[in-house]
Amino acid sequence: QVQLVESGGGLVQAGGSLRLSCAASARTFSTYSMGWFRQAPGKEREFVATINWSGGGTNYADSVKGRFTISRDNAKKTVYLQMNSLQPEDTAVYYCAAKTYGAYSYNYWGQGTQVTVSS
Repeated sequence: QVQLVESGGGLVQAGGSLRLSCAASARTFSTYSMGWFRQAPGKEREFVATINWSGGGTNYADSVKGRFTISRDNAKKTVYLQMNSLQPEDTAVYYCAAKTYGAYSYNYWGQGTQVTVSS
C-alpha cells in the first residue's frame, strides 16, 4: 500500500508562488512515475504535470507550461510542484498521484491540498 500526503497549499494573490510537496510512504518510490492533477469546483479533474522515475522526463499541461515545475527527490521520497505566476484559474484542489512499476495508469492518490488564488 502506498500513502501519499500533499502539503503546501494555501491562499495566494495572483502573480504569487506556491510550492506543493507530496511525501510517499513506499519503499520503492524511486521506481514510480509521479503526477500532479487538479480539480476546480464544478469541473472534472485534469492533468497538470508528470515526472518519470528518475526525474529526467517531465510533461506539462499547456495551461501551466512555463509557470509550473515538477521535480522529485527520491532520497526523500517526495515530489514537488513549484507554481509561479499563479492566476485565479489555477484555483483548485491539487492531487498527487503515483503510477507504480508496471501499472497502466495512476493507481495511488493523495487526499489533495487546496490552492486558492485571489485576483
